[in-house]
Amino acid sequence: MSQSETTRMLISHNFDLPEDSFRKFSREEFTQIFADGFSQYPEVQCRQLSHPHWIVEILFPKVFSPPQIGEICAGALAQSRSKDKGEGEPGRDILILGGLKKTPPTSDSPETLQPGEWGVDGVETLSADRFLSAIAWNEKTAGKTIENVFKVELRQ
Repeated sequence: MSQSETTRMLISHNFDLPEDSFRKFSREEFTQIFADGFSQYPEVQCRQLSHPHWIVEILFPKVFSPPQIGEICAGALAQSRSKDKGEGEPGRDILILGGLKKTPPTSDSPETLQPGEWGVDGVETLSADRFLSAIAWNEKTAGKTIENVFKVELRQ
């Protein structure tokens, strides 16, 4: 796959769960969740980054849209948490919030998000509504199109 035939997406982990009740994934575990989630798609590549914010790089062919990749990411993250859920525990909402980088990069590191690439927050929270309100998602994304921003929600 040449660079022009692929899309690059970088994922961070926004862990908005009480740490006394939920275990935070290590960077290795977080990466493995997506590697496993994309195992049936050999044309999609996942690797762990050493960047302080971005954890996982996903390279995918343009036959997939960024929201489609986001859906697979959400399913993989939800599946990984379903193994941990005990009887009577509250559900965990999963959000995959993506935005297309339009501004210059913040550093010259190859692991930094570049213009034309997707930066994605993989969010685990007890309340998607509360989280989205706290970050003013609707205000920040007002007037933006699916070509610039996407949101995938899995409410548990």
